[in-house]
Amino acid sequence: MITMLVSSSLSTSFFNLQKNQVLAQQYIQTVKYRNLVIDLGKGVKTNAQLTYPAVGKGPFPAVLLIHGSGANDKNGTLGFVHKYGPKPPTPYWQIAQYLSERGFAVLRYDKRGVGANLTVNQNVWGNATVNDLIRDSGKALNVLATQPEVDPKRISLIGHSEGTIISPRVAIDNPAKVKNIILMGTVAHNLRDLLHYQVVSVPETYARQVLDKNHTGLISIQRMAKDPVLSHIFVPSSVYLTFLRTNDTKVITNYLINKFGSNTIEPGYVNIDKQLKPALVNSYKNISTFNQSRCNNLEGCPVWYRSHFRLVPTINIIGNVSNSTSILLLNGENDKDTPVQQAFLLQQRLTDVNHPDHTLITYPNLGHMFYPSSRWFTEIGPIQQYVLADLYSWLEAHSGFTNHAAAARLPAPSMPSSNSTAK
Repeated sequence: MITMLVSSSLSTSFFNLQKNQVLAQQYIQTVKYRNLVIDLGKGVKTNAQLTYPAVGKGPFPAVLLIHGSGANDKNGTLGFVHKYGPKPPTPYWQIAQYLSERGFAVLRYDKRGVGANLTVNQNVWGNATVNDLIRDSGKALNVLATQPEVDPKRISLIGHSEGTIISPRVAIDNPAKVKNIILMGTVAHNLRDLLHYQVVSVPETYARQVLDKNHTGLISIQRMAKDPVLSHIFVPSSVYLTFLRTNDTKVITNYLINKFGSNTIEPGYVNIDKQLKPALVNSYKNISTFNQSRCNNLEGCPVWYRSHFRLVPTINIIGNVSNSTSILLLNGENDKDTPVQQAFLLQQRLTDVNHPDHTLITYPNLGHMFYPSSRWFTEIGPIQQYVLADLYSWLEAHSGFTNHAAAARLPAPSMPSSNSTAK
């Protein structure tokens, strides 16, 4: 009995010791942070943060994160921060933390006119063009290159979504400064063409194949209000903001009733051919034509849309990226916002122009945010760890950490991926 008590006591003490050691290790600092302010010109400034390894001898290879479309803060905060609710995903912070823990300095910054928790300066955000955003990224690159912790000869750009339109242009303008570019959720075509796919083709096909299971050609308004695909198309962000603050689902239903109710052919239902499709086409046509003196639309304002529509497609300029700049393309195979075919097109173009070092990795079942999603809707959640591992592995090999030749032979990720390499 005494022996058993002593053994139990020792086991408990040893377990508590291990537990305390684990808890203590959680508070070991692995990353350091420094807040910065970037002067974007003409009186516009924005907040930024540099993360870098807490240990190790710098200067470190560095990464500049370039946002996707919409009112993104430096963390890419996907939703509002509620005091008592769950914290929304912050994918850009996640990338910065992952890379800085493993030897990289990373700079991320708020988009012009955007602050924490989706606060928006209407005068700045509402008048931002894609050319403004390209210049902003170039200025952020210059700021990153001057930081004492950074090796200015080993800087990579990571662009997500709209950032895949901006990153190649920054690299073309700064061939001596940009060593690598990584495009995540890739855009090849002009935004006008991509928007038609997003706003018309995907929701129409979804309505016919998923919602209209009985092939009646009708969808109930009540079902539309609860459906994330169609409600996202027709319900403006201002209505969603009201819903998020009140948690009253009637806000969305009433908006759809007011939009379709007076024209319904069948009471309480929307006809796909005669009402839904024309409304989708009309939404697409109106995206860049409406005028507002003050625009705080979180997805983008008319000035921004029109500037994108005038932009030369990325597939037409990707071949101008210097042969000394290596390129990694990452895309989810269920990405409904920037479909994987866009990445295939850029890969083919790079092959056609004999770019010496480009790699494409695609991920089954992942959506636009590199989180498990259906092909109809972008689910929101943290970037999967095997995607971050692939990202780091490629960057490590292209930043002087390991043999450069290993870059084209990435280790198999913990989840299936399709790895296509050209070198």
